[in-house]
Amino acid sequence: MADTTEYDLIVIGGGPAGYAGAIRAGQLGKKVACIELERAGGTCLNWGCIPTKALLKSAELYQKIKKAETFGITVKDVSFDFAKVMDRSRTVSGQMAKGVEFLFKKNKVDYFVGRGQVTVPGMVEITEGEHKGKFFKAKNILIATGCKMRRIPDLPVDGVRVMTSREALAGRTLPKSIVIVGAGAIGVEFAYFYNAFGTKVTLVEMLPQILPVEDEEVAKTLHRAFEKQGIVIRTGTKCENFQVGKTSVKLTLVKDGKSEEVEAETLLSAIGVVANLEGVLSKNVKLELDRNYLKVGDDYQTNVKGIYAAGDIIGPPWLAHVATFEAVSAVNGMFGHGRPHRVKNFPGCTYCQPQVASTGLTEQAAKEKKLDYKVGKFPFTASGKAVASAESEGFVKVISDAKTGEIYGAHIIGAEATELIAEYGLAVELEATVEEIHHTIHAHPTLSEAVMEAAAATTGEAIHI
Repeated sequence: MADTTEYDLIVIGGGPAGYAGAIRAGQLGKKVACIELERAGGTCLNWGCIPTKALLKSAELYQKIKKAETFGITVKDVSFDFAKVMDRSRTVSGQMAKGVEFLFKKNKVDYFVGRGQVTVPGMVEITEGEHKGKFFKAKNILIATGCKMRRIPDLPVDGVRVMTSREALAGRTLPKSIVIVGAGAIGVEFAYFYNAFGTKVTLVEMLPQILPVEDEEVAKTLHRAFEKQGIVIRTGTKCENFQVGKTSVKLTLVKDGKSEEVEAETLLSAIGVVANLEGVLSKNVKLELDRNYLKVGDDYQTNVKGIYAAGDIIGPPWLAHVATFEAVSAVNGMFGHGRPHRVKNFPGCTYCQPQVASTGLTEQAAKEKKLDYKVGKFPFTASGKAVASAESEGFVKVISDAKTGEIYGAHIIGAEATELIAEYGLAVELEATVEEIHHTIHAHPTLSEAVMEAAAATTGEAIHI
């Protein structure tokens, strides 16, 4: 391949935005290259979404086996091999990464492992890796380099005493105790995972509730569930005076002027993410930023013609499925295949037990907007399938326009919440009403009946409560 090969599109970053955008361009018959620093699939597939779900499934299964007596099944001497749990997670990631590489070949996408840099508009250089020094011409460039974990200032990550989720996913030894700083989705999922295998977990959140972006009622329910599982939770609490020793980490928790000293074998920082633009742009390329994220228009184009961006690199919500949607929409638009549009409706999911999933407005947001709304709510304790499955914790909650029944938001905490939320996502997209969901027959017995019953509860028509 000549060093000046010209492409219709060069994608920098091979995560859920990058690989999806590259594959979509390939489907459209375009000449495409994707440059990824580590491995196809990016952080999500290799060090995020996918491996964590493998770990959480192991934790869930272990907990279910321990409660087998509930189902009349006797299981003796249940144990686990933590190293094997972690190894399975890596195997799953590897399998999925190979799948992306196969899709690149299928769609004739040229795939390069290395660091891609936009040297000038229309030109990309590989500045690191085995292809270092190669230059490519590009009619269009899509930057999809995502985010990396935010570090706690002045607290070096060593992978033993102090970790981010990345180091945690590479570990093969179960800590006896851990402090998790940050109770967003990542912090909450790791809290559930470590606690399930017997680690003493302290979960700390600076804001008033765990899962701060979720509905307050959902967050309170999860808070109670976690405490029942044995997780120590400190909300509205700041962390100060970090001291890393040879065998432990000490820190001070401060709430309402009162201090509490905490010590644990390991600390996991889950305080969010920051834009990953390291080495992506040469000094000759000046792209406009918004709070350190790339600023784009409705067509995902930056202030420089021909340079686009999609996924986490353009800011929140930092979700893989949103990133994929954005990149595909951007590629469709740049090649005249439909009109691109920005994301408005999307599901947010947290894969602890009980699971949490939502779409649209929280009740608090509806109040702040002074909307005239109604709430329909249905508990899983009234669901025959949930009770039969011994998974009756939680509820479905739907918020809708008091007059028209238009759905403003839906919130689920409980078994398979992350699967059930899709129905409300489709309903919002189709502008369906709670009445239409109520009048759609749902199979009995299924967990999905709770989605229907919550809609029915909006007008007091739910049968089973």
